[in-house]
Amino acid sequence: MGTTMTDGRTAQVHSGESLLFLTDEQLRQGIEAMFFAYRGFTADPDRILAELAYGRAHHRAIHFINRAPGTTVNNLLAILGVTKQSLNRVLRTLIADGLVESRVGTLDKRERHLFLTEDGHALEARLSDAQRARMRVAFREAGPEAVAGFRKVLEAMMDADMRRCYLRLKDNSG
Repeated sequence: MGTTMTDGRTAQVHSGESLLFLTDEQLRQGIEAMFFAYRGFTADPDRILAELAYGRAHHRAIHFINRAPGTTVNNLLAILGVTKQSLNRVLRTLIADGLVESRVGTLDKRERHLFLTEDGHALEARLSDAQRARMRVAFREAGPEAVAGFRKVLEAMMDADMRRCYLRLKDNSG
């Protein structure tokens, strides 16, 4: 029932589905490729952030505040999976530097809603432009089928809660 492919992998066909079985070595290579790709993906924004004495936590906060203007601190905590203390430290810096604005909730005065300022949008654009440029080149080189497969792999690796957050953001971007 299995068929050996030209690269040595074995695909098994069950009821029309092609299942891929990878060796531990192939999985290790995939893990290493992911580490190195992540380094490349974060290298350009890291250089921009370093100019401002910011780190990746600042980048993540700016990214998700941009994606969901008015998001609450509690929602951002859930998305980022960081401690309240850690997020507050990041937000205090971004607010003090004029990149993020915190507004008291209209329905619940205990809530703080977060928005990027004009300067915050400009920084977010610089950071995202760098990453989009790298992804655009990689996606064009890989082709549409590889891009679709890559997305499926990433989504399958997400925990259920994170997948729900991701899908909500994806649904709101259309």
